[in-house]
Amino acid sequence: MKLLLKLLVAVLMPWPLLAGEQLPLPAEYCNWEVQDFSIKQPLCDLRGDPEQGRRIVADSHGGNCLACHRLPIPEEPLHGTVGPPLDGLAGRMSTGQMRLHVVDQRQFNPLTIMPGFYRDPRLANRVADAFFGKTFLSAQQVEDVVAYLETLQ
Repeated sequence: MKLLLKLLVAVLMPWPLLAGEQLPLPAEYCNWEVQDFSIKQPLCDLRGDPEQGRRIVADSHGGNCLACHRLPIPEEPLHGTVGPPLDGLAGRMSTGQMRLHVVDQRQFNPLTIMPGFYRDPRLANRVADAFFGKTFLSAQQVEDVVAYLETLQ
């Protein structure tokens, strides 16, 4: 019985975990560094497009920011109230602070319900199969969202 249990565990658990190794990061993942509660450098040295960022924050299958936040997007009828309103955000935060909030909100509040849109995917748990081992947004999408947030004066 013990042998059967060991075989079952070996088959069901990914082998890197059995060997004590960590799962690899996705090839396209860019490391980022927090300094003074911000990520000062754009992810992967990418430049964001504010118009594309606006589409991402309003997209219920993309950033889905409207599920929790109010934004100056009047054509969308439903805005959430769980998170703070983002109107005028660029007047309250630096670009680097906004980037860190989008990348990994847990750096500010470990108990947040906001997902880390570019958090190390190895730190995620209870993730839908489609997102296992991946970030929720790509580095380009994060930079697009940040570029849009920069327009919110």
